Amino acid sequence: MNSQLISYLFETRAIRVCPKDSPFWYTSGKIGPYYINTHFLFGSEEEANRFLERIDSLKEDKMACSGALHQIVREQYQKSPIYKGTIDALTAYIREYLDPEAIDYISGGERRDWFFSLLVAEHLEKPHITLFKDMDAVVYENGSSRDAADLKGATVLHVADLITSASSYERAWVPIIHKIGARMKHSLVVVDRLQGGAEVLGRLGVTSHALVSIDRGVFEEACRKHYIGRDQLQMVLDYMEDPDGSMRSFLMEHPEFLTHALNSGGKTAERAKLLIENDFYKLGMEQGK
Repeated sequence: MNSQLISYLFETRAIRVCPKDSPFWYTSGKIGPYYINTHFLFGSEEEANRFLERIDSLKEDKMACSGALHQIVREQYQKSPIYKGTIDALTAYIREYLDPEAIDYISGGERRDWFFSLLVAEHLEKPHITLFKDMDAVVYENGSSRDAADLKGATVLHVADLITSASSYERAWVPIIHKIGARMKHSLVVVDRLQGGAEVLGRLGVTSHALVSIDRGVFEEACRKHYIGRDQLQMVLDYMEDPDGSMRSFLMEHPEFLTHALNSGGKTAERAKLLIENDFYKLGMEQGK
């Protein structure tokens, strides 16, 4: 377990755990006790969000995008000890557990992968394949960009912020790499949510690696370091054991939580309505009245 990286994740609120009586509303309409925003390791939530805004404007020019982003992340690496520590941990992992000499390219996908992949490519002295959601790819090397053409069977390591179910790999990243004549052999992420992504990658012929896997040990370590309290830890552990069952029990014990959400308006009310319409927790409609 990477103890230092776990500290970074909680210090930047890249992992945020709810108060014991107030789970978070997820976009799906379900509820749960924690959020993960790995890109906050850029230094802070504010700095990460500013960089996302810059990415959104810069990615319109695909040939200039990689160089401009590279300059920003290089400057941040000098400024932020947490970001520097994260990049250094990724690079050290590759040197220890993978063979850099057997890797021809580093790839990273739009948008959050770019927080990490560009600097890893620099530190390993490898060209970077910048992957776009529209299935385009650009090779960035020695400060200049070119269209990714036939890469003649080159071996690629994909570097990303997070893996959940690996849907972006399956839908876009692996097919793009294949289309340009290369092979994605490895994936390295900062955080693996342990929600089936590694198994999907295995079926795609990609070996999956992560600095931190989101298991009970991560939260037990956070509790030992006083980032979260024991009540918060117990809520997370119950959720990990049985996500739907634990949240159903919470809603049965706290009916006012759903009532308050429905009355609060905005996104929270919309998500509460989704919960009721889909009856995710088998509560029956009386819970929403």
